This record gives sequence, C-alpha cells and structure tokens, in this order.
Amino acid sequence: MATVAARRLLRPTSFTALSSARRFLSSTASPPPNRSSNTNSPVSFDWSDDEENPSAPPPTTPAKNPALPPPYDPFSKKPVVADPADSTNLQEIFHRMRTEGLTDYAIKMFDGLSKDGLTHEALALFSVIKDKGAMPDVVAHTAVLEAYANAGPGHWRDAVRTYNRMLSAGVAPNAYTLAVLVKGLGASDRCAEAGKYLLDMLDRGMRPNVATCLAAFEAHVRMEKVEEGKLLLEEMKKKGFTLDEEAVRSSTVKRGHVFRGVINLLFGK
Repeated sequence: MATVAARRLLRPTSFTALSSARRFLSSTASPPPNRSSNTNSPVSFDWSDDEENPSAPPPTTPAKNPALPPPYDPFSKKPVVADPADSTNLQEIFHRMRTEGLTDYAIKMFDGLSKDGLTHEALALFSVIKDKGAMPDVVAHTAVLEAYANAGPGHWRDAVRTYNRMLSAGVAPNAYTLAVLVKGLGASDRCAEAGKYLLDMLDRGMRPNVATCLAAFEAHVRMEKVEEGKLLLEEMKKKGFTLDEEAVRSSTVKRGHVFRGVINLLFGK
C-alpha cells in the first residue's frame, strides 16, 4: 500500500509537526487510480477538457515516490512545487494528474495553508492522507480549478464551473481553493467575479491574504473600474476586513500606474 511505503520512506527528524507533515506529503505517491471508490482520484474525476481527445488509460500501479525535498520552510518564497512548463497545455496537465497523481497539488495546498497561518487546516489535510491513505476531495477539485485558472483568460468560466461543481458535490473549499480562484479571475481581468469570490471568502470566515486581495484590486485598476473597486473595499470593511498598507506596499511592484492606482484605491493616497 502507498501509505505503508510512505511510512518506510519517512526519515526520523526533530522538526516541527509542519515540517514532518510537509516531508510526508512530498514522499507519498498518490493512491492508485483504481484503489477506492470513495477517493476522489484523477481517474474518477470529470475531466471535461479531455472529453474530445481522451488520452491513454492511466497505469494500474502508483507513480514512483519522488525524492525527498528539503525540510519545510514557512518563510521561503520559492514555490514548493514547480509549475507546469506550459500552463495552457491542459491536455498534458490533466494527463499528468491521471498518471502521476495529485501529491504535488496536496503539497501546494498544505504549504499555502501553512504560510497563511492556517496550521490546523494544513495538519488536518495531512492527517487524511497519512491516516486514511486517501487524497482529500478538496485537493482533486482544487487541482482542476487551478489548472483552468492558470491557463489564461479563455478558461475563467471553466474555473468558476469547476468551483460550482465542487460545491454541488458537497465538497467544502478551503482558503487555498478560493485564493486560487480569485487570483485566476483577477489575472483574467474578471473584476466582478474576483470581487464576488473575495467576499465569499469573508462570508465563509476566511481571511484572504494580501496577494489574493491585490489580484482583485489590481484587476479593477487595470480595467479602469476604480469606483467598483471602492464599493468592493467598502463591502469588505463592513464584514470587518481591513488591509495593512505596509503589507500591501511590500507585496506589489512599486512602480507604474497600477501600483499608484491600487494604493490610491485602497488608502486614498
């Protein structure tokens, strides 16, 4: 079993629970596609993008365990998992999800939650994988959503559709899921939609990080919808959310009209 193999690969360390969890995730292959009917594995997910051009069936054995990475560093700004070489090649991305599993996506989610201070959620995610030997449904849905969100403006509807399908399936999104969605919509200049899901985060009791907020407000500035951006900001304030100016300034490129516009929109400067 993948769980047993992963436990054998674990090296004894004196790091914190987060470091141990990060190491475990990185050393665990995803469960075989045909392992369980209640695991949301790549082969059981509805891969709508591949319907017209189905790829070869996934192997019946799990992918080989990757080499163990360096210890988890919550202060590192380097991505824990390399992004696809071509984020627009969805057929290749979905094919790799099928054949190589979703472990890398679980690592990215774990890392994102941890860096936002959501240690309890991150460890709960790790616990499901470690103790039950199953990939959580939220990882599978978010992986597909993230693929669409990163594929460019032409796929923003697919990202939203994947999110709605996730809710219909009874799978609760976490802060990482919604951050991916908001950032993707912001990058596609979908101001209204980015704002909608930013408010959705607040309604769910989540606190969006600075990068997620900036994705939405920078889109408003680029699309010259500053007034709509101000209304969004007011709605967020009514829900008890405020942005720290120093954190915003340190998280965005300090030049150009977009930077000046964002600072003026958020802080009236």
